Amino acid sequence: MGAAIAADAAEAEPAMKLSTPRWWYVRDSNHARMTRTALKPLGWVWAAVTARRIAKTVPIDPGCAVISVGNLTVGGSGKTPVARETLRLLRAAGVEAQGLSRGYGGRLEGPVRVDPQIHTADDVGDEPLMLAQGSPVWIARDRVAGAKAAVAEGALALVLDDGHQNPALKKTVSLIVVDGETRGDEWPFGDGSVFPSGPMREPLKAGLARADAVVVMLPTDVEEADPELLAVFGALPVFVARLTPEGPPPSGPQVGFAGIAKPWKVERSLKAAGCDLVDFVPFPDHAAYSDADMTFLTDRAAVFDAGLVTTEKDWVRLTPEQRKDVVAWPVVARFEDEAAFAAFLNDRIQSAR
Repeated sequence: MGAAIAADAAEAEPAMKLSTPRWWYVRDSNHARMTRTALKPLGWVWAAVTARRIAKTVPIDPGCAVISVGNLTVGGSGKTPVARETLRLLRAAGVEAQGLSRGYGGRLEGPVRVDPQIHTADDVGDEPLMLAQGSPVWIARDRVAGAKAAVAEGALALVLDDGHQNPALKKTVSLIVVDGETRGDEWPFGDGSVFPSGPMREPLKAGLARADAVVVMLPTDVEEADPELLAVFGALPVFVARLTPEGPPPSGPQVGFAGIAKPWKVERSLKAAGCDLVDFVPFPDHAAYSDADMTFLTDRAAVFDAGLVTTEKDWVRLTPEQRKDVVAWPVVARFEDEAAFAAFLNDRIQSAR
């Protein structure tokens, strides 16, 4: 059983759709401690398989700069918004940067360039579809094949969304995105246990050893990153970014819903932005919304004479018919010191040439 679960560590993301267990981050609970302890042997297997795969793989140089945006935990850190912002900054600087994703949740194996006009989340996954709104993006189960396809189409830099545990490509820069809001025994890392005992994809020390910098994600209403958290990263450069709404939430009463790793963060953000949120419904991460789900949500909104609001990531998974009565509330990552982050990327890319 352990080997079967760990086999999915090729991309270090569970194969099933689930919501982040709150007990990963609970300190003072006998039930949480007992559950984590019972699952630790499976976590050891997962960590061993991941470490062995990384150690044995010889990375391929695709012929362009490779900027990996990843994390050390399962879901919910903000890596896709950081990947999108990294693409935006590189392209604004005149670099022909393109995105590359595994296409989790999509049926296409690739390599294929994502076209928002013809592809759906069922085709390519919700995150690549979001990234493709502003930059060229490719999906490929085989990252090397995807990189070669992008380079053949003129890519001078590749931004890997969720690439830290994938060793297939030689990386110019490896960024780790950390949720600076979630708290636990070891802040955003729970008690440090590896999935399924805890949120970690691999042990903290091993993951940080391959990183070139850390991006700490904070909501707009948190003034600064906790010094105790920053101390965990030692001498690694740390850049602070914030998930910033692109506009105000819809006016009037709203029923919110979200199928992401940490849906409670969406609820909190909507309230912090001034939304009149009368109810909130969480769904599993990457949830595919059925007609029954939408009927439930529509009926729930009718009870409060309210509208429906969700994340951009959830909205792209809806069918055109389902979208008619739902408002997307997009948020983007913005760096506190954008110039410093851009200079860091440029220096690393130039030194690798």
